[in-house]
Amino acid sequence: MRTSRTLAVALCAVALTATAACGKDGTPGGSAASSGGSAPALPAYTVKTDVKVESTILAEARKRGQLIIGAKADQPNLGWEDVATGDRSGFDIEIAKMIAADLGFTPQQIKWQTLVSSQREPAIAKGQIDFYVGTYSINDERKKSVSFAGPYYIAGQDLLVKADNTSITGAESTGGKNVCTATGSTSIKNIQQYNPKITQFDTYSACVEKLLSGEVDAVTTDDAILKGYASKYAPKLKVVGKPFTKENYGVGLNKDDKALRDAISDALKAHEDNGDWKKAYDATLGASGSAAPEVPALERY
Repeated sequence: MRTSRTLAVALCAVALTATAACGKDGTPGGSAASSGGSAPALPAYTVKTDVKVESTILAEARKRGQLIIGAKADQPNLGWEDVATGDRSGFDIEIAKMIAADLGFTPQQIKWQTLVSSQREPAIAKGQIDFYVGTYSINDERKKSVSFAGPYYIAGQDLLVKADNTSITGAESTGGKNVCTATGSTSIKNIQQYNPKITQFDTYSACVEKLLSGEVDAVTTDDAILKGYASKYAPKLKVVGKPFTKENYGVGLNKDDKALRDAISDALKAHEDNGDWKKAYDATLGASGSAAPEVPALERY
């Protein structure tokens, strides 16, 4: 990824289109902390051997020699796929790699499965993925059909608007405004009480396109996601900066596999304690300029 970023920046400079085509770091999923600065280094994860976890899902993954992880692909600095190379980057991707390493899988043994929000529970229930890491908020309704390890990050729902927008100053000022969000997300229920007109698409990137074209007034979802888009499209967009919910991000998996859930929780704790969590944040979400927050306490059940 570093080589491809360097090449991309060089090519943009030659073409004299660095500002328009490259943004801050050469790719929308880039993780440089600031324009012209070098990105903090991502941590390296030691792959464990002789992992002993009595999990049916993990046993099947070992047989196929591949761990299937569900993820987002259109969220800068969180879950991003470079369509030219197929490379994945972002904080959620690093969280998934940490877990995979502690379960005995190398990055090359990960098969990424892109899923939009509405597909997550069905994919987990049908066994199409081994687990899911992608801005997945833990709540009681979802716990009825899936299990969660975490939380590994706490976000808050906010609003993304055009940089010159002065009429939307928080959720309470969205009444009658056209607000876009993703189908199947918790964001819909959270914003409905403020009586906006709600537009839905499968992806947040589609919402952002409509915001840029002026077809919607705002995009709403977790602030971590919005900061990535604000960074990518600076200085055209801004985050309002007035969160109105608390979202606990967790790793979603099969409801009946307690052994795997406990193993994932152990992996999260180990990488939080050894500093990998903060290093991963600084190299990804830290690109927005926001300092790393407190690591949330794991909820084991």
